[in-house]
Amino acid sequence: MLPTILAAAVMALIRSLAALRLQRWHLGAPATMVLAGILVGLSVEDSVVAVLNTEVAQHVAEIILAFLLFVDATEVRGGRLWGNSPRLVSRVLLVALPVSVGAAMLLGKLAFPALPWALMLVVACVVVPIDFAPSEHVVRDPRLPARVRSVLNVESGYNDGIVSPLFLFALLLAGGSSTVHTPVDALTTAAAQAAKAVVAGLVLGGLVAWLLHRADRAGWTTEQSRRTAVLLTPLIAYSAGVEIGGNGFVTSFVCGIAFRYVHRVLAARRIRTSPAPRSARHSAAGPQDVGLLEDATALMTMTMWFVVGLAAVVTFSIGVSWPAVLFCLTALTIVRIVPVLAALTGSSLPHRDRLLIGLLGPRGTTTIVFGLIAYNGLPDGTGADTVLQTTVLCVLGSVLLHGMGSETLIRRTRPAQRRTAPSLVR
Repeated sequence: MLPTILAAAVMALIRSLAALRLQRWHLGAPATMVLAGILVGLSVEDSVVAVLNTEVAQHVAEIILAFLLFVDATEVRGGRLWGNSPRLVSRVLLVALPVSVGAAMLLGKLAFPALPWALMLVVACVVVPIDFAPSEHVVRDPRLPARVRSVLNVESGYNDGIVSPLFLFALLLAGGSSTVHTPVDALTTAAAQAAKAVVAGLVLGGLVAWLLHRADRAGWTTEQSRRTAVLLTPLIAYSAGVEIGGNGFVTSFVCGIAFRYVHRVLAARRIRTSPAPRSARHSAAGPQDVGLLEDATALMTMTMWFVVGLAAVVTFSIGVSWPAVLFCLTALTIVRIVPVLAALTGSSLPHRDRLLIGLLGPRGTTTIVFGLIAYNGLPDGTGADTVLQTTVLCVLGSVLLHGMGSETLIRRTRPAQRRTAPSLVR
């Protein structure tokens, strides 16, 4: 175990020291950490399964997901809850996302006819959510139209929070809990957990934001202490949500939304009322205060990509079926593109921009964590192995299609963007 941790840390250090050089070669954290995980996994193949399928690994994955959900909820750009293009975002999240989950379920049943529908819902929740955490340059690339970047940013920030209650419901229904035996039991349990989580998240997020604001105004905090307070918030939210019998993931996600909203309101009020010069004013949690949280989450994300490399060794040693390969290829393309295009039909977006939103849908840390939680939560057997297999294939396929192909896609659309840029500025 210790050699594995050492190898992961050394590879993360090397990647950090050569980050810009690797980016020029289109080798970001996903590709480098996956490769490192594969190399280490080949040398300790016999112990990889024992490491992945443990209660400790599951709890680590759950905490990482809680941090990701909180960060996603707080990092959405734009002044409004759903960014600068709320109508377009609502089409993608409330229409395209459910259709994609349903389509993934149907295709999963065709690919794995012997497995139950509940397990297909688990698989769908694993492979559908997009995540730009490992590809932040895409949503910040000025070559993309502003509305495309806004929609992709908000969608990647919120879709995992929306899917997580459905994922836990499916996991309960598929046998992740011995106390649940029927769909009604699973739905009742999931609904009760979600309701508790929403209330807890709203209270905790608003309370921490208010306390941080008041403590900062009173002069009780330092820059380091504010960063530490923000870092601890998602951990407190997740733990509190689980402790009261709620959905810890929903608690973290809602806490992030409430935290962000209250901070914006208090910071704006403080700027209006403070007699100090603008340059001397501080918001209770400015960009400098979330730096530690972002760095810690980035390190967690790199760790999960390393885990994908380890899991890939297990997956290919068990054997990869052609139905699984075809299913994941379809999930990365048609299952996303068609629902997005249909949901955006009739919108003000040009057809090229709609296609960009559909094509730019990488799978990342959310898929990895959901897959690992399901692999540990399901009984040993074909179902758990199928979840692990589809998780690994989907993520590796996304690294190839989106990680290395997004630059080509953006570059090919750049001439059209140049022609339309003057009208957008006016």
